[in-house]
Amino acid sequence: MHTPLSEEIAQTTARLVVEEGLECGPAKRRALRQMGLPARTPLPDNDLVEEAVREYIQLFCADTQPRELRALRQLALVWMDRMAAFRPHLAGAVWHGTATRLSDIYLQLFCDDPKSAEIALIDHHVDYEPRTVTGFHGESVEALSLGSKSPELNEMIGVHLLIYDLDDLRGALKPDSKGRTPRGDITAVRRLLQETTTP
Repeated sequence: MHTPLSEEIAQTTARLVVEEGLECGPAKRRALRQMGLPARTPLPDNDLVEEAVREYIQLFCADTQPRELRALRQLALVWMDRMAAFRPHLAGAVWHGTATRLSDIYLQLFCDDPKSAEIALIDHHVDYEPRTVTGFHGESVEALSLGSKSPELNEMIGVHLLIYDLDDLRGALKPDSKGRTPRGDITAVRRLLQETTTP
């Protein structure tokens, strides 16, 4: 049930997501603080926030966002090609089409051996930082985070490689509540880029 308050929180969250590149969870919590609301105020669901993000982009970033999104998807594809052995899937704002130049790229790797992706980065002399993030089932997942230059945007973009077990791939492509695929493989990302070729 969407109340006027949850919609207002979603709109404030959307502004933080677009203007500051925050992820949904931290942006919702910051929105509560900015609005002077108690920390236990019920938060809007991600679908409502995503809708607000799309509206915000339409209103304030319609002239710049499509080019920025395309550049991020091209950079994601570079890393998907590099990590092709680990069945990479693009997720998050870059996959869903709500990303701007401030958004990070989230690639989910499905590995037989969780250390193999890390070894591949070491072999290619890539500097990365290991961290733990929340996975798509709410569990803790190891992530390898690095910075990569986007030639189109001429700036460094955060790329996060989330390490999943090969078995997790089975449930990973189930459509979400709106019937959309929550992540896409190399072929799907190439298709997105072809569909949005700028004239």
